Amino acid sequence: MTFVRTRLALERLAPGQVLLVRLKGQEPLLNVPRSATALGHEVLRVETDSLGISELLIRRSS
Repeated sequence: MTFVRTRLALERLAPGQVLLVRLKGQEPLLNVPRSATALGHEVLRVETDSLGISELLIRRSS
């Protein structure tokens, strides 16, 4: 479900725009970047803080 929301948000962006996604847990952290890359988007950054919250920056493809 997490990637479905991410995909809908990416579809609302213009090509080249960047989306910040916050995730909690290992499964979304593995699946969201992999799925975004498979659709041709570029994962610019993945960082996880001390509380286990991960932030991804994803650039929408054209």
